[in-house]
Amino acid sequence: MVNRLTTQDAAFYFLEAGSTPMHVGSLGIFRQPGTGIDHNELLRLVEERLSLVPRYRQKVREVVLGLARPVWVDDRDFDITYHVRRSALPKPGSAEQLNDLIARLISRPLDNTRPLWEMYLVEGLADDRFAIFTKSHSALVDGDTALEISQVLFDPQEKRSPGAEELWMPAPPPSDLNLLIGALADLVTSPGEGVARARAALGDVTTSMTEAVSAVGKVAAVVRTAAQVAPNSPLNAPISRSRRLSVAKTPLNDYRRIRAKYGCEINDVILTVVTGALRNWLLSRGEPVTEASVVRAMVPMSVYIDGPDSPDVEDPQAPGHVSSFLIDLPVGEPNAVVRLSHVAHATEAFARQGRRVTAQTMVKMSGFAPATLHAMSARAASSLSQRMFNLMITNAPGPQFPLYIGGARMEEMYPVSPLLKNQTLSIALTSYDGNVYYGLNADRDAMSDVDVVRSLLFESLEELTDASR
Repeated sequence: MVNRLTTQDAAFYFLEAGSTPMHVGSLGIFRQPGTGIDHNELLRLVEERLSLVPRYRQKVREVVLGLARPVWVDDRDFDITYHVRRSALPKPGSAEQLNDLIARLISRPLDNTRPLWEMYLVEGLADDRFAIFTKSHSALVDGDTALEISQVLFDPQEKRSPGAEELWMPAPPPSDLNLLIGALADLVTSPGEGVARARAALGDVTTSMTEAVSAVGKVAAVVRTAAQVAPNSPLNAPISRSRRLSVAKTPLNDYRRIRAKYGCEINDVILTVVTGALRNWLLSRGEPVTEASVVRAMVPMSVYIDGPDSPDVEDPQAPGHVSSFLIDLPVGEPNAVVRLSHVAHATEAFARQGRRVTAQTMVKMSGFAPATLHAMSARAASSLSQRMFNLMITNAPGPQFPLYIGGARMEEMYPVSPLLKNQTLSIALTSYDGNVYYGLNADRDAMSDVDVVRSLLFESLEELTDASR
């Protein structure tokens, strides 16, 4: 029996274009343990735990003439050394050099003749540190049957957990004839599938309004917002394949204090910080900003905790739900506290009306699910017409205790979400071990000043912090 890609998986697989690689990235920076960790050690660790993410040994095989959705097949020539690679910076490598290297890795599409993921061990960082960067295609990670590989690599203690003993034997691939017969049978039993495939063959990967609304939740507020085209913004322009990466690390306690002062949620504070940064970035570019100016954001993942407690970014192990919504960020409002009030009211209205979908990844494995959740976020945003929003902001919680890989403690963790067509910036953030980490993925040409946005994030947080004293 063939393991066919789901309709959504296939949509993301075919959505990939030269200027929009559809992989999600995760950058961890580690302190070198006393025993050391090298490329061979990382290879052993990954190989031990691949059985927990079997999709990472499978590749996509397309059906002749595109008569049916592609299928997942075991890669008989699977080569772990192709996927787990080694790189280095000239010692002592700086943060700027690391960001430039990761930006180049983000820009490269994955090889669709192999399993759709890569991992890089980056050595040579200053202060006896190294980095691990992982990128996985959005079609590979659905958050249910397939998790992002980072989710199974981490240990909650310095002592390395024993790996699973496994002898992997690839299943024989189906023949072209069997795939063709199966495709024809599907066309007979599900003629609507043939129409969908024809649309994909013609390059029609944009879903209808009905499908878009379904992707973000059938609520009145979402319908009203989705019915409008997003406002004009320099955040929307033709993009190239080349990227820039900028990152920011901010203290989680600052967000907690603001939340306590104004009785809102940490997610509200985060969105308000981003709003303030975008406002000042627009002003720095000389863009017209009026009181009515907004930037529409697609926020694919908001984490809701069961029970009487409010949604909170800092509890990744509680049973949770995820949902998606469109929000107009009030960049025209000059007062930071009023901006926070606008954002809090908008998210509260969605929380009251929104349809919630269980997110089982929140309680799986080690509890470290940010990369999986960011991948799910990209899938949700990609299913919505990009004309409806200006940028994507993904927010996934991480544990508030240190995690380890092979005895090496992760000191920093930066998520990287893909750019969508004609969108020059995506913002991903994750809380981890007392901090909130931002990853800003930008088009190299259209968003050459992404570092300005990074600096303005700090200023926007400081403005809110000062107001809460």
